[in-house]
Amino acid sequence: MTATTKSLSEQSTAVKVPHRWRNLATLTGVTVVDNTEGSAIATLFPTIASALGLTTAGLGTITAAGKIASVPTGPAWVWLSQRIGRRTTLIATTLSGGLFGIAAGFAQNYWQLVLFSALMSAAVIGGSPIANAVIADSFEDKDRARAAGIFYACVNGIASFIGPVIALFTGLSAGWRIGMWVLGGVCILAGAVVAIAFKDPGIGAAERELADLKEEDRVKTRVTVASVLSLFRTPTYSVMMLSRLLSGHLLITIFGVTFLVKERGFSNAVAATVLIPFGIGYIVGTLGGGLVVGWLDRVMTRRGRPLFIQFAQVAFAVVAFFATQHSHSSIGVYGVFWALMGCAQGLNVPVNRPIVTAVILPELRGQGFAIWLSIFETIGWALFAKVAGNLAATYGIREVFLWVLVGMMLLNGLVLTILYVTYPRDSERVRTILATRRNEALRSA
Repeated sequence: MTATTKSLSEQSTAVKVPHRWRNLATLTGVTVVDNTEGSAIATLFPTIASALGLTTAGLGTITAAGKIASVPTGPAWVWLSQRIGRRTTLIATTLSGGLFGIAAGFAQNYWQLVLFSALMSAAVIGGSPIANAVIADSFEDKDRARAAGIFYACVNGIASFIGPVIALFTGLSAGWRIGMWVLGGVCILAGAVVAIAFKDPGIGAAERELADLKEEDRVKTRVTVASVLSLFRTPTYSVMMLSRLLSGHLLITIFGVTFLVKERGFSNAVAATVLIPFGIGYIVGTLGGGLVVGWLDRVMTRRGRPLFIQFAQVAFAVVAFFATQHSHSSIGVYGVFWALMGCAQGLNVPVNRPIVTAVILPELRGQGFAIWLSIFETIGWALFAKVAGNLAATYGIREVFLWVLVGMMLLNGLVLTILYVTYPRDSERVRTILATRRNEALRSA
């Protein structure tokens, strides 16, 4: 009996995709750049503002422009990957992003900086949805929380250390330019690593129902505009997209350092040190969260993930209240709170990716992640950056943090209650479709 004619019960219960851990390490660099690009500008902004005569609203405009530019390019990069391959596309996104980052360092005025920063954002955004789709194709469902936890722990850990390193350049003449050049160089290096080490596992390679089938038997739905739009007929996916628009914790990475400089009186370099404990907390949250989600999957089957993601929102809101609404004299105290916020934010990653992956067919996951990360998350970032930046100029960052980091996150947790009903049903629907594909392949073998 050949591999393609084994029944599901005869298959090994464990799917081991070749090169999966090497791919995970390789894709880290690609996603580090995407995660670091926006926070690097936020870290450097007090110095940029001084050099170019800008206000807090200027940071909001730079961030919003980059996110808006990313809206169409995220799905476009995924579409391109279906034509020229995911490896080639990843190389293209990182190389072009690196060049635009270097160009931003040469900007002679504010609007040139806005332009090149936006183009860099539009380029590097392509890496994240493709990377998430590859991870889904490399690890089966029971291992995805752990894999996502390890992946994003490494990504944010590295990014958090890059931020303070880049901030060190602010003490030099035109140091913010050097920071942008370094970021562009890291981006180009990430592309070189992909060119050397990345091996595409193929769509659906980690699904137990599809792993031993030929790739043409794994994929049955053509990726069209209609099939992508049909994702919104999946209630769980729609809830997750709405949740992303309510993810107020995104604001802490945009205005966190500026808040400590303007509202609490720390210097740019000192304030930026909180990014280190934030990154450490994020690592603890993602790694520990991956283990907890794996345990919940065993003891609460389909409802453990909704419980965990809801808890993450509420935990962040509680910590953010004490971190931003009360004044503390020592940067060390803020470091502790930033670590706790990083941990609470990190809890999301090992659960939200597996939730989305479980309710989308393998061939649509790339576009599903593109819509999530480059449209809904981008719209959220843009709204938070621009609106919050303008409101902060009028009411102060502290007041805005109360509305967004606390109030909106509590609302987000309430919305996610819907998942207790939709997620078990939607994930089971996907498993049924994949089992049907397998049966059809067995009959035609």
